[in-house]
Amino acid sequence: MRHYEEFWDRKAGCDDLANLNLRWLSVLFIILAFGELLDCPQPCSVEAQRDCEDSSLHFYWSARKSLVIAPSFYGESPDLTRAGILITRYLIYTKRISESWLTGSFAVRMAQAQGMHVDGEHLRLPKKVIETRRRLWNQLYFLDISIALALGRPKSINEKHCVSRELDNIWVDDLSNEEATVARPLDPQTCPTPTTLLIFQHRLARIIAQIYDMQFVASATSDPSAAYDAVLRLEDDLHRWAGSLPSYFSLVPNHCLDQQYAYLRWHRQYLHSAFHFARITLHRAFLFRPSITNRFQPSRDACISSACADLKIKLSLHSPTMADRVKAHVGAHQLSNSALILGIITVQSPHGPQTDAVLSDLQSYCYQQSNDSWLNEYGLAETRVVELCIVRAMQARQTAGLSQDVVLPSVSSRSAVLLRSDPASTGTATSTYEPFSLSHAADKQIGHRPGQISTDVQSWSFNDFPELTDFTYREGLIDNLSGLASSHDS
Repeated sequence: MRHYEEFWDRKAGCDDLANLNLRWLSVLFIILAFGELLDCPQPCSVEAQRDCEDSSLHFYWSARKSLVIAPSFYGESPDLTRAGILITRYLIYTKRISESWLTGSFAVRMAQAQGMHVDGEHLRLPKKVIETRRRLWNQLYFLDISIALALGRPKSINEKHCVSRELDNIWVDDLSNEEATVARPLDPQTCPTPTTLLIFQHRLARIIAQIYDMQFVASATSDPSAAYDAVLRLEDDLHRWAGSLPSYFSLVPNHCLDQQYAYLRWHRQYLHSAFHFARITLHRAFLFRPSITNRFQPSRDACISSACADLKIKLSLHSPTMADRVKAHVGAHQLSNSALILGIITVQSPHGPQTDAVLSDLQSYCYQQSNDSWLNEYGLAETRVVELCIVRAMQARQTAGLSQDVVLPSVSSRSAVLLRSDPASTGTATSTYEPFSLSHAADKQIGHRPGQISTDVQSWSFNDFPELTDFTYREGLIDNLSGLASSHDS
């Protein structure tokens, strides 16, 4: 606020350019980008919603421009690092994960230029500055390794070049430098602070870094037996981390402190979604590997367990406010789609003992997504792939005589309007759920060529799909899995 007040209190034509520091402008712009979303009234017309989204994107691009330009004139600052973190979170909220990899890497370089990769105690900095730098660096470390793991791209932080220490469980923002120096850290098991999230998140990030090294480092072992032994060891590490969580963060949490600390609900969700993301990513490579001894069954069980738990978190958001939507969608569950994992499992095992329950939850998820007026093209793309999984699983079950006339979800009319981006649309931001039966999906049998899409199901038209290559790839993968399942059944 001090920077903000100084900027607006200046007199026009009397600017002292030597003292005018605009490095905080990027933080201001990205906060305004979130603020535009939060200020959008609900419910509202499609036109009003688009205006809010366009204004938000305008501020987002202003934040990115100032983030790049300001260091050229004023050098790096913690404000620029904060802006980089918030911009990356904004992109995660909008599911533009590939772009977030770029902005996250830029923020890491900004922090390294200020020496944040070396703990402040080694530099003999004041306690308040030390804790602030640790907090920023821990967030960058988690974002860097999580996004790199989600995309399979190189990470920016090399731990060999870092000297880091764990945060103390103390909130220094409200303390002076003298008070922060003498303040005693609280026990994280019984006394939560806003910093407690970062402590356990950083411990989890170190396990995620090991998962990343196992899967993507070129020097990793190629011995399948040794690789799977490493997977099981990391699974044990994840469970030890989960067991170390305080009761208010536990996977089976105690909610008694939620009334006193309103942020615990969201911090708990961030940790849980990050845990499930790490666990699914660890095991998914072994999900369908054949073994006559069922050696890889632990991976299958882990994927199903974590995907179901993550899907439960998503389904728990019933008609959220914009504030709740933003808080929920900046977490790690945006980095992977648990519904897609479950959908692929049902395609591969359409007659499994859990398939009925999983399909029911997936249909509820698709219904929720299709009726979400804020669903963008990235979320819609994922929903369409999940719907395709449901279709293939239901087709296999109907062929086996296990289901009769089953109704399946399709993309809502509101979503179709969103994809076409018709500027003349002025209707309200509501949607209708348009189910279709298996007979309507019969035109999309296994082995069809991309482009030969029936006009009877307009919502499945490739012309309306913004990520054509990804969809055809995933469709081919799903068809291959359903073909394998059919051959096993026969």
